[in-house]
Amino acid sequence: MIAKKMKHMVANSSAIRAMFEEGNRLAGIYGAENVFDFSLGNPNVPAPEAVKKAIFELLEGSDPVVLHGYTNSNSGYADVREAVATSLNDRFGTSFEGKNIVMTVGAAGGLNVILKSLINPGDEVIVFAPYFGEYRSYTSNYDGVLVEISPDTDTFQPKLNEFEQKITPKTKAVIVNTPNNPTGVVYSEETIQKMAAIMEAKQKEYGTEIYLISDEPYRELVYDGVEVPYLTKYYANTVVGYSYSKSLSLPGERIGYLVIPDEVADSEDLRSAANVATRILGFVNAPTLQQKVVAKCLNEKTDISYYDRNRETLYAGLRDCGFECIKPEGAFYLFVKSPVEDEKAFCEAGKKYNILMVPGSSFACPGYVRLAYCVSYETIVNALPKFKELAKEYF
Repeated sequence: MIAKKMKHMVANSSAIRAMFEEGNRLAGIYGAENVFDFSLGNPNVPAPEAVKKAIFELLEGSDPVVLHGYTNSNSGYADVREAVATSLNDRFGTSFEGKNIVMTVGAAGGLNVILKSLINPGDEVIVFAPYFGEYRSYTSNYDGVLVEISPDTDTFQPKLNEFEQKITPKTKAVIVNTPNNPTGVVYSEETIQKMAAIMEAKQKEYGTEIYLISDEPYRELVYDGVEVPYLTKYYANTVVGYSYSKSLSLPGERIGYLVIPDEVADSEDLRSAANVATRILGFVNAPTLQQKVVAKCLNEKTDISYYDRNRETLYAGLRDCGFECIKPEGAFYLFVKSPVEDEKAFCEAGKKYNILMVPGSSFACPGYVRLAYCVSYETIVNALPKFKELAKEYF
């Protein structure tokens, strides 16, 4: 018999993955071109050509025993970590060193590493709805308690009054995700400043350390000149988790890093814990080839003009149909208000037109649906007439 905790997790398995699998089933029946699958945030823009070039150079010019072997440290190659630190310093005016970087198996692996390093059973982790549903699983992995801040559906900026009220002596960490999945909203500098002030005051009030974990897989995917604040500059106890899944279109390669600055409380111990957690969680080290690849491609970016065109077209088209949604500033998601209270019923109605959407309850925000517009432009253009037919059922 499987573990009780896993029984619960299996029963509440990701609706996003389930919808993606449903899309594959429908494509087999109707043809992929006639299925409008907006379920999974899987980048559809190719990785920059520099990535391919780096891979070939490394495979042809490196000792394969070294290239594919274990790293000397579970935290990754020293030269790669130094290169990442230098790149961040150049971009954000920080002063990181290689020791502050832990290479990880994507952002998901990094979040599990840092939560394993920080959380004791019963410790509370605060998240702002709507949020990536796996945060609940990651927190549960280490017997933490997830505390939700309800969504502000006018702006989808964090509700800071409620946040202040829900911080307790048991609060160990706060996870923020900006640009946000599922809304595409970027938390403003004013929001970050106020959040930091609240956390500083609560640390002093309770005599505890509260860690801000910034989950940043979408940092590079922003539009209209929007700036994404770099959170270590606003709050000392900040740990950053980054992934190249979206910035270089490498989701299956599972490569990212953690930044653990010197300013973080017990930083040396925390870096040592993250190094060990990488090993004992079974990651051992981040993929060695991909560490070397990203080190060669630190100045490269995916061409987000593809996503921007999709964003503009889908947003305008849905608004023309009568649907309500906030225009995303980043990532590649639209968070659309369901025309009926039960958004799952709306998702089911969409299936009649082969439109696949993810219910907002998967992100702790019922009454909305998420559309991932990292699809072909033709998919969006061809889907809009179907959305119009769907809209006629409600408006």
